[in-house]
Amino acid sequence: MRKNPRIKGPVGISGSRQRQLAFLSMVIPGVVLLILFCYLPMPGVILAFKNYKLAIPPKDFWLQNKFLYSLLFNSEWSGLSNFEFLIKSPDTFKIIRNTVGYNLLFMVVGIVLQVTLAISVNEMRNRRSAKLYQSVLFLPFFISWIIVMYVLYALINSKGVFNQINLALGGETIDYYAKKQYWPWFFLVSNIWKYTGYGSIIYLATISGFDQELYEAGAIDGAGKWKQIRYIMLPQLVPTIVLLQILALGRIFNGDFEMFYSLPNGSGIISDVTTTIDVYVYNMMKKGSRLGQPAAGALFQSVVGFVMVLGTNLVVRKTQPDMALF
Repeated sequence: MRKNPRIKGPVGISGSRQRQLAFLSMVIPGVVLLILFCYLPMPGVILAFKNYKLAIPPKDFWLQNKFLYSLLFNSEWSGLSNFEFLIKSPDTFKIIRNTVGYNLLFMVVGIVLQVTLAISVNEMRNRRSAKLYQSVLFLPFFISWIIVMYVLYALINSKGVFNQINLALGGETIDYYAKKQYWPWFFLVSNIWKYTGYGSIIYLATISGFDQELYEAGAIDGAGKWKQIRYIMLPQLVPTIVLLQILALGRIFNGDFEMFYSLPNGSGIISDVTTTIDVYVYNMMKKGSRLGQPAAGALFQSVVGFVMVLGTNLVVRKTQPDMALF
Protein backbone atom coordinates (compact mmCIF):
# COMPACT_ATOMS: atom_id res chain seq x y z
CA MET A 1 0.00 0.00 0.00
CA ARG A 2 1.44 3.34 -1.04
CA LYS A 3 1.90 5.87 1.79
CA ASN A 4 0.89 9.47 1.35
CA PRO A 5 3.92 11.66 2.09
CA ARG A 6 1.70 14.57 3.07
CA ILE A 7 0.41 13.32 6.40
CA LYS A 8 -2.35 15.46 7.79
CA GLY A 9 -1.99 16.88 11.28
CA PRO A 10 -4.70 17.17 13.88
CA VAL A 11 -6.01 20.42 12.41
CA GLY A 12 -5.90 19.38 8.80
CA ILE A 13 -2.47 20.89 8.10
CA SER A 14 0.25 18.90 6.39
CA GLY A 15 3.20 17.70 8.49
CA SER A 16 5.73 19.94 6.73
CA ARG A 17 3.61 23.03 7.30
CA GLN A 18 3.10 22.09 10.91
CA ARG A 19 6.87 21.98 11.39
CA GLN A 20 7.20 25.37 9.71
CA LEU A 21 4.51 26.84 11.96
CA ALA A 22 6.35 25.47 14.99
CA PHE A 23 9.57 27.17 13.91
CA LEU A 24 7.75 30.41 13.11
CA SER A 25 6.09 30.41 16.53
CA MET A 26 9.57 30.28 18.10
CA VAL A 27 10.53 33.40 16.13
CA ILE A 28 7.50 35.43 17.24
CA PRO A 29 8.90 36.60 20.65
CA GLY A 30 12.09 37.82 19.00
CA VAL A 31 10.15 39.63 16.27
CA VAL A 32 7.89 41.31 18.84
CA LEU A 33 10.91 42.51 20.85
CA LEU A 34 12.58 43.73 17.64
CA ILE A 35 9.51 45.75 16.69
CA LEU A 36 9.03 47.21 20.19
CA PHE A 37 12.62 48.19 20.90
CA CYS A 38 14.09 48.78 17.41
CA TYR A 39 11.39 49.86 14.97
CA LEU A 40 8.84 51.73 17.09
CA PRO A 41 11.50 54.13 18.52
CA MET A 42 12.83 54.94 15.03
CA PRO A 43 10.76 58.15 14.60
CA GLY A 44 12.78 59.51 17.52
CA VAL A 45 15.71 59.83 15.09
CA ILE A 46 14.39 63.28 14.16
CA LEU A 47 15.49 64.40 17.63
CA ALA A 48 19.02 64.56 16.21
CA PHE A 49 17.87 67.24 13.73
CA LYS A 50 15.87 69.41 16.13
CA ASN A 51 16.49 71.88 18.92
CA TYR A 52 14.40 70.01 21.47
CA LYS A 53 12.41 72.06 23.97
CA LEU A 54 10.08 70.43 26.45
CA ALA A 55 6.57 71.88 26.54
CA ILE A 56 3.16 70.96 27.96
CA PRO A 57 0.54 70.36 25.25
CA PRO A 58 -2.71 72.38 25.43
CA LYS A 59 -5.57 70.56 27.14
CA ASP A 60 -7.66 70.48 23.97
CA PHE A 61 -4.79 69.22 21.77
CA TRP A 62 -5.18 65.70 20.37
CA LEU A 63 -1.67 64.61 21.43
CA GLN A 64 -1.11 64.80 25.20
CA ASN A 65 2.26 63.06 25.42
CA LYS A 66 4.77 65.75 26.50
CA PHE A 67 7.78 64.24 24.76
CA LEU A 68 6.08 63.61 21.43
CA TYR A 69 4.28 66.97 21.46
CA SER A 70 7.52 68.80 22.20
CA LEU A 71 9.43 66.83 19.59
CA LEU A 72 6.91 67.11 16.76
CA PHE A 73 5.25 70.48 17.32
CA ASN A 74 7.30 72.61 19.72
CA SER A 75 10.91 72.05 18.62
CA GLU A 76 12.51 73.85 15.70
CA TRP A 77 14.54 72.09 13.04
CA SER A 78 18.26 72.67 13.54
CA GLY A 79 19.72 70.92 10.52
CA LEU A 80 23.08 69.33 11.24
CA SER A 81 24.04 71.66 14.08
CA ASN A 82 23.64 68.87 16.66
CA PHE A 83 26.36 66.90 14.89
CA GLU A 84 28.87 69.72 15.21
CA PHE A 85 29.73 68.82 18.81
CA LEU A 86 31.29 65.57 17.57
CA ILE A 87 33.07 67.16 14.63
CA LYS A 88 34.39 70.32 16.32
CA SER A 89 35.09 68.91 19.76
CA PRO A 90 38.82 68.78 20.66
CA ASP A 91 38.16 65.31 22.08
CA THR A 92 36.80 63.87 18.81
CA PHE A 93 40.00 62.12 17.73
CA LYS A 94 40.58 60.75 21.21
CA ILE A 95 37.13 59.23 21.69
CA ILE A 96 37.03 57.75 18.18
CA ARG A 97 40.55 56.36 18.60
CA ASN A 98 39.61 54.75 21.91
CA THR A 99 36.33 53.31 20.62
CA VAL A 100 37.70 51.87 17.37
CA GLY A 101 41.05 50.83 18.85
CA TYR A 102 39.59 48.91 21.76
CA ASN A 103 36.99 47.21 19.57
CA LEU A 104 39.62 46.07 17.07
CA LEU A 105 41.77 44.77 19.93
CA PHE A 106 38.84 42.90 21.45
CA MET A 107 37.88 41.44 18.06
CA VAL A 108 41.35 40.11 17.22
CA VAL A 109 42.09 38.68 20.65
CA GLY A 110 38.51 37.47 21.03
CA ILE A 111 38.58 35.44 17.80
CA VAL A 112 41.72 33.59 18.82
CA LEU A 113 40.61 32.84 22.37
CA GLN A 114 37.00 31.97 21.56
CA VAL A 115 37.93 29.57 18.77
CA THR A 116 40.68 28.04 20.92
CA LEU A 117 38.26 27.56 23.82
CA ALA A 118 35.60 26.03 21.58
CA ILE A 119 38.09 23.55 20.09
CA SER A 120 39.48 22.68 23.55
CA VAL A 121 36.04 21.96 25.00
CA ASN A 122 35.05 19.97 21.93
CA GLU A 123 38.17 17.80 22.21
CA MET A 124 37.60 16.86 25.84
CA ARG A 125 37.00 13.15 26.24
CA ASN A 126 34.92 13.46 29.39
CA ARG A 127 31.68 15.18 28.39
CA ARG A 128 30.76 16.00 31.99
CA SER A 129 34.03 17.84 32.43
CA ALA A 130 33.47 19.63 29.12
CA LYS A 131 30.03 20.82 30.24
CA LEU A 132 31.41 21.90 33.61
CA TYR A 133 34.24 23.93 32.06
CA GLN A 134 31.86 25.46 29.54
CA SER A 135 29.42 26.49 32.27
CA VAL A 136 32.18 27.98 34.44
CA LEU A 137 33.57 29.97 31.52
CA PHE A 138 30.09 31.10 30.46
CA LEU A 139 29.12 32.32 33.95
CA PRO A 140 31.05 35.66 33.86
CA PHE A 141 28.75 36.90 31.09
CA PHE A 142 25.93 37.19 33.65
CA ILE A 143 27.96 39.12 36.22
CA SER A 144 27.32 42.86 36.34
CA TRP A 145 30.09 45.28 35.47
CA ILE A 146 29.40 47.03 38.78
CA ILE A 147 30.51 43.90 40.62
CA VAL A 148 33.57 43.68 38.37
CA MET A 149 34.34 47.31 39.17
CA TYR A 150 34.39 46.59 42.90
CA VAL A 151 36.57 43.52 42.38
CA LEU A 152 39.00 45.56 40.29
CA TYR A 153 39.02 48.29 42.93
CA ALA A 154 39.89 45.71 45.58
CA LEU A 155 42.82 44.63 43.43
CA ILE A 156 44.31 47.95 42.33
CA ASN A 157 43.48 50.60 44.95
CA SER A 158 46.29 52.02 47.07
CA LYS A 159 45.82 49.29 49.68
CA GLY A 160 44.68 46.62 47.25
CA VAL A 161 46.08 43.20 46.46
CA PHE A 162 48.45 44.36 43.71
CA ASN A 163 50.01 47.06 45.86
CA GLN A 164 50.34 44.71 48.81
CA ILE A 165 52.28 42.34 46.57
CA ASN A 166 54.44 45.24 45.33
CA LEU A 167 55.25 46.25 48.89
CA ALA A 168 56.01 42.66 49.88
CA LEU A 169 58.49 42.43 47.01
CA GLY A 170 60.19 45.66 48.02
CA GLY A 171 58.45 47.86 45.47
CA GLU A 172 56.42 51.05 45.85
CA THR A 173 52.70 51.72 45.87
CA ILE A 174 51.30 52.42 42.40
CA ASP A 175 48.29 54.67 41.89
CA TYR A 176 46.66 52.68 39.09
CA TYR A 177 43.79 55.16 38.83
CA ALA A 178 46.29 57.79 37.73
CA LYS A 179 48.43 55.67 35.38
CA LYS A 180 47.10 55.57 31.83
CA GLN A 181 49.42 52.82 30.58
CA TYR A 182 47.77 50.12 32.67
CA TRP A 183 44.16 50.63 31.59
CA PRO A 184 44.23 49.12 28.09
CA TRP A 185 45.39 45.92 29.80
CA PHE A 186 42.68 46.14 32.47
CA PHE A 187 40.02 46.57 29.77
CA LEU A 188 41.42 43.75 27.64
CA VAL A 189 41.61 41.27 30.52
CA SER A 190 38.14 42.22 31.74
CA ASN A 191 36.67 41.84 28.25
CA ILE A 192 38.34 38.46 27.77
CA TRP A 193 37.16 37.22 31.17
CA LYS A 194 33.56 38.28 30.58
CA TYR A 195 32.95 37.47 26.90
CA THR A 196 35.26 34.63 25.86
CA GLY A 197 33.04 31.86 27.23
CA TYR A 198 29.91 33.44 25.78
CA GLY A 199 31.50 34.02 22.38
CA SER A 200 32.76 30.44 22.14
CA ILE A 201 29.24 28.97 22.22
CA ILE A 202 28.52 29.65 18.54
CA TYR A 203 31.86 28.19 17.49
CA LEU A 204 31.32 25.15 19.70
CA ALA A 205 27.84 24.60 18.25
CA THR A 206 29.28 24.91 14.73
CA ILE A 207 32.06 22.41 15.47
CA SER A 208 29.63 19.88 16.94
CA GLY A 209 27.72 19.90 13.65
CA PHE A 210 30.71 18.93 11.50
CA ASP A 211 30.65 15.55 9.78
CA GLN A 212 32.61 13.11 11.94
CA GLU A 213 33.48 10.99 8.90
CA LEU A 214 35.89 13.71 7.79
CA TYR A 215 37.94 13.23 10.96
CA GLU A 216 37.83 9.46 10.55
CA ALA A 217 39.04 9.77 6.97
CA GLY A 218 41.84 12.08 8.10
CA ALA A 219 42.86 9.65 10.83
CA ILE A 220 42.98 6.80 8.29
CA ASP A 221 45.25 8.93 6.09
CA GLY A 222 47.61 9.43 9.02
CA ALA A 223 46.50 12.89 10.17
CA GLY A 224 47.00 13.41 13.89
CA LYS A 225 44.80 15.57 16.08
CA TRP A 226 46.66 18.81 15.29
CA LYS A 227 46.45 18.23 11.55
CA GLN A 228 42.76 17.38 11.83
CA ILE A 229 42.18 20.69 13.62
CA ARG A 230 44.29 22.64 11.13
CA TYR A 231 43.15 21.11 7.86
CA ILE A 232 39.61 19.88 8.64
CA MET A 233 38.13 21.83 11.54
CA LEU A 234 39.50 25.35 11.03
CA PRO A 235 38.64 25.62 7.30
CA GLN A 236 35.06 24.68 8.12
CA LEU A 237 34.98 27.32 10.87
CA VAL A 238 36.11 30.14 8.59
CA PRO A 239 32.60 30.99 7.24
CA THR A 240 31.26 31.32 10.80
CA ILE A 241 34.24 33.46 11.83
CA VAL A 242 33.78 35.75 8.83
CA LEU A 243 30.04 36.08 9.46
CA LEU A 244 30.50 37.02 13.11
CA GLN A 245 33.23 39.53 12.29
CA ILE A 246 31.03 41.24 9.70
CA LEU A 247 28.42 41.72 12.42
CA ALA A 248 31.10 42.81 14.91
CA LEU A 249 32.30 45.53 12.53
CA GLY A 250 28.80 46.97 12.64
CA ARG A 251 29.40 47.70 16.34
CA ILE A 252 32.92 49.04 15.96
CA PHE A 253 31.81 52.59 16.85
CA ASN A 254 29.86 51.35 19.87
CA GLY A 255 31.84 50.81 23.03
CA ASP A 256 30.77 48.64 25.93
CA PHE A 257 29.36 51.55 27.92
CA GLU A 258 29.05 49.75 31.25
CA MET A 259 32.64 48.54 31.15
CA PHE A 260 34.24 51.83 30.08
CA TYR A 261 32.11 53.89 32.44
CA SER A 262 32.25 51.65 35.52
CA LEU A 263 35.79 50.28 35.70
CA PRO A 264 37.68 53.64 35.83
CA ASN A 265 35.56 54.53 38.88
CA GLY A 266 35.17 58.16 37.82
CA SER A 267 38.88 58.92 37.54
CA GLY A 268 39.31 61.91 35.23
CA ILE A 269 43.10 61.64 35.08
CA ILE A 270 42.92 58.56 32.85
CA SER A 271 40.02 59.82 30.70
CA ASP A 272 42.28 60.05 27.64
CA VAL A 273 42.40 56.25 27.45
CA THR A 274 39.02 55.37 28.97
CA THR A 275 36.53 57.70 27.27
CA THR A 276 34.65 56.22 24.31
CA ILE A 277 31.87 57.75 22.22
CA ASP A 278 29.17 56.27 24.46
CA VAL A 279 30.79 57.57 27.65
CA TYR A 280 31.40 60.98 26.08
CA VAL A 281 27.77 61.33 25.00
CA TYR A 282 26.54 60.24 28.43
CA ASN A 283 28.79 62.76 30.17
CA MET A 284 27.40 65.48 27.92
CA MET A 285 23.87 64.55 28.95
CA LYS A 286 24.88 64.73 32.62
CA LYS A 287 26.23 68.24 32.06
CA GLY A 288 22.84 69.36 30.71
CA SER A 289 23.59 69.57 27.00
CA ARG A 290 20.77 69.64 24.48
CA LEU A 291 19.11 66.26 23.96
CA GLY A 292 19.61 66.61 20.25
CA GLN A 293 23.38 66.27 20.62
CA PRO A 294 23.38 62.83 22.30
CA ALA A 295 20.76 61.75 19.77
CA ALA A 296 23.07 62.92 16.98
CA GLY A 297 25.94 60.94 18.49
CA ALA A 298 23.83 57.77 18.66
CA LEU A 299 22.64 58.26 15.08
CA PHE A 300 26.23 58.77 13.93
CA GLN A 301 27.22 55.46 15.54
CA SER A 302 24.30 53.63 13.92
CA VAL A 303 24.93 55.03 10.44
CA VAL A 304 28.65 54.28 10.56
CA GLY A 305 27.94 50.74 11.80
CA PHE A 306 25.41 50.20 9.01
CA VAL A 307 27.88 51.43 6.39
CA MET A 308 30.62 49.21 7.85
CA VAL A 309 28.41 46.11 7.63
CA LEU A 310 27.43 46.88 4.03
CA GLY A 311 31.00 47.69 3.00
CA THR A 312 32.55 44.64 4.68
CA ASN A 313 29.89 42.36 3.29
CA LEU A 314 30.47 43.80 -0.20
CA VAL A 315 34.19 43.07 0.03
CA VAL A 316 33.55 39.53 1.26
CA ARG A 317 30.97 38.94 -1.45
CA LYS A 318 33.45 40.05 -4.12
CA THR A 319 36.23 37.80 -2.81
CA GLN A 320 34.40 34.87 -1.18
CA PRO A 321 30.71 34.91 -2.21
CA ASP A 322 29.88 31.85 -0.13
CA MET A 323 30.92 33.60 3.09
CA ALA A 324 28.93 36.81 2.58
CA LEU A 325 26.17 37.71 5.02
CA PHE A 326 23.75 38.59 2.22
